Amino acid sequence: MSAAASSALDTELARLTRRIDELLGALEQLREENHALKQRHESLASERATLLQKNEQVRARVEAMIGRLKTLEHGA
Repeated sequence: MSAAASSALDTELARLTRRIDELLGALEQLREENHALKQRHESLASERATLLQKNEQVRARVEAMIGRLKTLEHGA
C-alpha cells in the first residue's frame, strides 16, 4: 500500500471515528431526554388521575346539592 493510500485510509478512519463519537454522544443525549420525558409522562398521568378523581368528587357533591335543593323545593 502506498503512503498516499495509507494516509487517505487514516484520514477516513479518523473521520469515521469522530462521527461514531458524535453519534454516541447524540445517543446518550437522546436516552437522557427519553428518560426525562418518561418521568414527565408518569407525573402528568398521575396528576391527570388525581384531577379526574377530584372532578368526580365535585360532580357527586353538586349532584347531591341539586337533589337536596329539589327536595326542599318540593317540600315547600
